[in-house]
Amino acid sequence: MTTRPDRGGEQPPRPPAVQASVPPDPDQAGVETSVPPIPAQAGAERTPDQPEVARPATADVPPTVADAAGAEDGPAPKPDRAQYGVCAFLALVGALVIADATRIGHAVNTADPIGPKPVPILLGVLLLIVAAIYAVDVARGGAGEPEAGEDVDLTTPIDWRTVLLLIGAFLVNAVLIDRLGWVISGTLLFWGSAYALGNRHYIRNLLIAVALSLITFYTFAIGLGVNLPAGVLQGIL
Repeated sequence: MTTRPDRGGEQPPRPPAVQASVPPDPDQAGVETSVPPIPAQAGAERTPDQPEVARPATADVPPTVADAAGAEDGPAPKPDRAQYGVCAFLALVGALVIADATRIGHAVNTADPIGPKPVPILLGVLLLIVAAIYAVDVARGGAGEPEAGEDVDLTTPIDWRTVLLLIGAFLVNAVLIDRLGWVISGTLLFWGSAYALGNRHYIRNLLIAVALSLITFYTFAIGLGVNLPAGVLQGIL
């Protein structure tokens, strides 16, 4: 309720008059026009309590399709010149096979009208074709995929100690197989290979090596009809 001055009350306060920004009218000179204030629109003014919208950094913005296409348009990979050695090796083997096949005589009979000569020549020609295709692919920048290695660290250097021990076991077997026989030399080969690969169960490895040597000796003699050298055990085995 509003109060009236004649009843001992005070008039309620009125909002301050705001002059409108309208062109002056000559008939209403000196008259103030009261215009209510226009409420502020939401989002027109940013209050200090509202933080600015964070813009993503340049590094966080994913590359667009155009950027990805531009990244792939780099210089073409250089051919791996080491692959040319493989090409040359294949070509050399193919040439040797063909040259060796030309020295085969014409042994043709009714059972084999083709003879033994065409097959090695065909293999040699195929090797030459493969070498040529491989060289063209390498020249165009083709390269094989690097071996991923499931449980192998490709940066680990070669364990030359293990390699040399294995080579030594094979050389000992090659030298002693005629003198001592396959059973003894094969036992040394199997036992030495297990030792080179890190197995340190000496007695168990020796028993397994003897068993493998005897099994292979009788398998070749009985199953394949090939007599391995018995050596000092001749007449016992």
